[in-house]
Order: sequence, then C-alpha cells, then structure tokens
Amino acid sequence: MNAIYLVDDDPDVRDALSFLLGSRGLEVLPFDGGPALLAHLDAQPKAAPPRGVFLLDVRMEPMSGTRLHDELLARRLRNPVLFLTGHGDIPMVVEALKKGAFDFLEKPYSDNALADRLEQALAVAAAMQADGAQAAERQARLASLTEREREVMQLVAAGKLNKVVADELGISVRTVEVHRARVFSKLGVRSAAEVATLLALG
Repeated sequence: MNAIYLVDDDPDVRDALSFLLGSRGLEVLPFDGGPALLAHLDAQPKAAPPRGVFLLDVRMEPMSGTRLHDELLARRLRNPVLFLTGHGDIPMVVEALKKGAFDFLEKPYSDNALADRLEQALAVAAAMQADGAQAAERQARLASLTEREREVMQLVAAGKLNKVVADELGISVRTVEVHRARVFSKLGVRSAAEVATLLALG
C-alpha cells in the first residue's frame, strides 16, 4: 500500500495530520525531521524504494523541507512531494516546484483540501510505479535476447523482410524465421510493429 511520509518537527501537527489522514483510510508514516526520514529510507533495501508521497513542512530544524527535497532528488527518488508552507515561504516553494515538487498547501489549509490533494498525489505515485514496473519488465525481456536475436530484432523492427534480413546477416531465411519466432516469443509480441513500439519505449 502507498503511504504518506509526513515530516514535521511539531509533534502536535504530526499527531493532528496523522489522525486526519488516518480517518480517510490513508497510511501515514510520521517523522520528526529530515534526518529521521533519510535514515529510514537509507535503511531500506535498494530494491524496495518508498511507495507513496512525501508531505514536508518547509520550516524545520535542523533541515528545512526544501533541503530535504534536494536530498530526496539526490537519491533519485521521484515520488510526489507536497509542502506545507506559511505565506513567507512561497518563494522557496516556487523554486522547489521548478525542481519537480507536486504541490504546496499554504497554512492555514482546509483539512479536506489537504486530504483530497494527497489522494490525488497517491494516485500519481501509483501510476508512476506501474510505469516503472512495466519498464523493468521490458528491459528484462530485451536482456534475455542473444546477440544474434538482437540483430534480427533491429532489422525486423525496421520493417525489413526475412529475405533482406538473411542477406544482410549472411544467414538463411529459415534461420531468420527461427530467430524471429524466438524474438517474438521472448518479447511477448506478435508483429514487427509491436517490436518497434517496444524498442521506442526503451
């Protein structure tokens, strides 16, 4: 399940937000500051990146929310990031938005508006994870090809007929047919057009 990683150095705010979001059926993992969150993330297996979104207060000690955002980016984490901010923090948050932050909510914020926006961010996070899983599967399928199968795949994807592929590679048409069938099977495709699409997706 995707979670909300809540980072705020005010225990009253953490408790209130945890209660509010929990009442909406959302899972909340509260942290009292950036160092605590980073220590938690660094302790997780690299094969299991955090699933969900980050909700960060801007003004925290010893690490501000915007600096924590920089640390998350340095770890190549692309989960949606939302900021809780006072009016005077807006210039800092605008800079964070340029770096890819999802949104910010200015205090005092509406409880419902905050919960609704977080649910939207969680939906985005789920979609990003699905895309990532599909990309990993594509890479695994491509990695399963032999060097000769890769050569055949590239020519087939370019729309070349089996006879042309055979001539270019110096092999028989029958051998091309065998390699082509193996390529289609390993990649889970049924046509040269699907091979080309898969390669375009990377």
